[in-house]
Amino acid sequence: MSLAAVSALALLTAALLMLATAIIARRVGRIAVVDVTWGLGFVVIALVCAVAGVGDRRWLLLALVAVWGLRLAWHIRKRAVGHGEDPRYAELIGDDGFAVAIRKVFVVQGLALWFISLPLQVGATVAVAWWPLVWVGLAVSVVGIGFETIGDAQLAAYKKDPHRPQVMDQGLWRYTRHPNYFGDACVWWGLWLAGGLASGWLPGLLTVLAPVGMTYFLVFATGARLLERTMMQRPGYPEYAERTSMFVPLPPRR
Repeated sequence: MSLAAVSALALLTAALLMLATAIIARRVGRIAVVDVTWGLGFVVIALVCAVAGVGDRRWLLLALVAVWGLRLAWHIRKRAVGHGEDPRYAELIGDDGFAVAIRKVFVVQGLALWFISLPLQVGATVAVAWWPLVWVGLAVSVVGIGFETIGDAQLAAYKKDPHRPQVMDQGLWRYTRHPNYFGDACVWWGLWLAGGLASGWLPGLLTVLAPVGMTYFLVFATGARLLERTMMQRPGYPEYAERTSMFVPLPPRR
């Protein structure tokens, strides 16, 4: 298939995924189920692109997205079982009701799924121009997967410790307040290198806003900034925030 056909197919897939997610969210009364679809959605779109595309690189991209997306979906589902609405979505929607959630959450995330997956669409339909960039992108994505996996494991161990301090500030959390979000960003910059820029300068330029968009979501839209509004109310967190980088890992400030 051509890039245009694969792109249209990816957009249709994203729309159907979000429609199904909205129906489920309505039934269970939790908008936060969309976070599970977020990871799974990219896996489904990567699979669609791989099946409809050409070349060997599409399967490498699918493997990367599958490892990242399935791990993320499983982690979020396990974390969310038995809990109420995510405070981020409760604050975003307020008292406006589910109709507003359709516009603010499901439509926005559906379009984001399609837009951020542009490097996957290009990688499945355009010939590779620079194979070394494919391997560089692979390395960056693997680092990102490792970063968020280690960060999540460290946080889980902290929560199980009955003598834990007020704030988790050990391991990767000593250098960034959101190692999982930073890891996600690395994954998608790596996928852009492997799927977008490795296809040539023009495909790279046309798809660079995809990792930029993912980073924006992770930092400003539904990620770190929104979560921090709640976290800042916890004892000890403002002091932790003063000495620790919010996103990019840096040495702690004195």
